[in-house]
Amino acid sequence: MTTSAETSPPEMHHAHRDVTGGWLRPATFGVMDGLVSNLALVAGVVGGGAGGHTVVVTGLAGLVAGACSMATGEFTSVSSQNELTQKEIAVERRELEVHPQEELAELTRTFEARGVRPELAAKVARDLSADDEVVWRVHVREELGVDPDDLPSPRVAAGSSFVAFAVGALIPLLPFLLGAASVLPALAVGAIALVGTGALTARLTSRPLWYGGSRQLVLGGLSAAVTYGVGLLVGVGLS
Repeated sequence: MTTSAETSPPEMHHAHRDVTGGWLRPATFGVMDGLVSNLALVAGVVGGGAGGHTVVVTGLAGLVAGACSMATGEFTSVSSQNELTQKEIAVERRELEVHPQEELAELTRTFEARGVRPELAAKVARDLSADDEVVWRVHVREELGVDPDDLPSPRVAAGSSFVAFAVGALIPLLPFLLGAASVLPALAVGAIALVGTGALTARLTSRPLWYGGSRQLVLGGLSAAVTYGVGLLVGVGLS
């Protein structure tokens, strides 16, 4: 007699975050890139002697151009990656049609390499190979390391990147939009944002908050310092 414990599905005691949806990497990279690049751009034009109006126009141009560039790059990159994956999936499906026994032996060896007993590995491989729609997915996951039913979306990646870059790039511009006359308020706001975004990224990836915040502050600060120095040298040379 079967008990309810034997027929009930196993209880889940934890849940995983979505790591394959295609939004986290472009969003994280976008906001960091927007913040650092526009902070450095603002510092550079201020170092070159530009006034508030020029800084705002330059910063807004950098925001729009950078956001469009990031979105275009992400869309093309993810689309190309998916197209390559689909091409390799087609190759795998063709191999299953032309050389089914060789593919069955290959799948058996794959399970054996994972520690499954040879006789059990052969049985599992045969059972999976009985369904054409199941077996090609198994081969793709094992050989390509991707889930064919959960490929990243180019549109999600592009949209996340565009919005995130624009938000990050707007932060160092805010003091100038509110009437700031020097670069110091922009640097202060940028530093706070660098620490905050670095800490947020560290939280998402389960790293120490101080590590993520300080790392981003140092890298962003160095970028702004180098660009300010270049702007200062160029501005002096042209004056």
